Amino acid sequence: MAINQDKLHEFLGKAIVDFGATFNAALIRIGDKLGLYKALASGGPQTPAELAKRTGTAERYVREWLSAQAAGGYVTYDSSNGRFHLSEEQAFAMADESSPVFLPGAFQCALAAVKAEEKLTERFKTGQGMGWHEHHPELFVGTERFFRPGYAANLISAWIPALTGVDAKLKNGARVADVGCGLGASTILMAKSYPRSEFVGFDYHDKSIETAKQRAKDAGVGDRIRFEVAKAKDYPGKDYDFVTFFDCLHDMGDPAGASTHVRSTLKKDGTWMIVEPFAGDKLEDNLNPIGRAFYGASALICTPASLSQEVGLALGAQAGEKRLREVVTSGGFSQFRRATQTPFNLIFEARP
Repeated sequence: MAINQDKLHEFLGKAIVDFGATFNAALIRIGDKLGLYKALASGGPQTPAELAKRTGTAERYVREWLSAQAAGGYVTYDSSNGRFHLSEEQAFAMADESSPVFLPGAFQCALAAVKAEEKLTERFKTGQGMGWHEHHPELFVGTERFFRPGYAANLISAWIPALTGVDAKLKNGARVADVGCGLGASTILMAKSYPRSEFVGFDYHDKSIETAKQRAKDAGVGDRIRFEVAKAKDYPGKDYDFVTFFDCLHDMGDPAGASTHVRSTLKKDGTWMIVEPFAGDKLEDNLNPIGRAFYGASALICTPASLSQEVGLALGAQAGEKRLREVVTSGGFSQFRRATQTPFNLIFEARP
């Protein structure tokens, strides 16, 4: 066997990055939970002792945390004075929860997903699925914190306006079903922006629905949103003007069956918006950092979820537009198009 030393060193370099990144994910979560990023963002350059005092933490732990963060590029270190700080870009991504690129939720989601590693090892052998509800509760919160910034940045300003006539309907007053609503982030955003419309959020996970109800109340829109436990193939109601699926169609065991049900609940001139992870139709199109992240999430979360349900089609998070078109049109939709996109999402419009 002839080993190319340059290629070997290049590969080992990638492995070292991943090795460090695995530890760093836990450190990011610790910094998020303890408010270390926010204290750095608001307090300016600080020594480990100063940050520890400011956050009520132990200096020795904080010193090691800061050093690791600086080595990874998540914190900036000034060797001239021994202080650490966040650049404007680092603060925007790590400390500002209203930022469209807020990152700690993504790491919270990933860490929660890997807690299922032992269970999923067995599923790899048996082929059995693992339901969303079987994961660590942190996954539900982390997923919402991961997706919410993107929804807040794009949903009202770009995604809905890219759909034919939907923005006007919502402004005038429409009936909307948000299916697979999770903790209600997308439903609440729409309700805040379209006060004349009526919204109902559906999710099969009862604990998420409980949280969504409270969050809607806290946001002051509880009177215009109803949350109910229901599955995508049997949620109640008819004559909806607008049905939305945010990052959930590929998780479903029978997405074609869900498509059929959506079609039966829409008005003749209604619209179904489907938001899915960005993906090309071919594997080679997705062999990049974004595809890697989504394939990883798909292996640990999305594919097991689908396999745990009836049919178990297991589209996966990188299904691609062609496959999604087949699923949607099999449910009776005659119109399907890519309305818009971001580097992380594909937004589709389906009409009867």
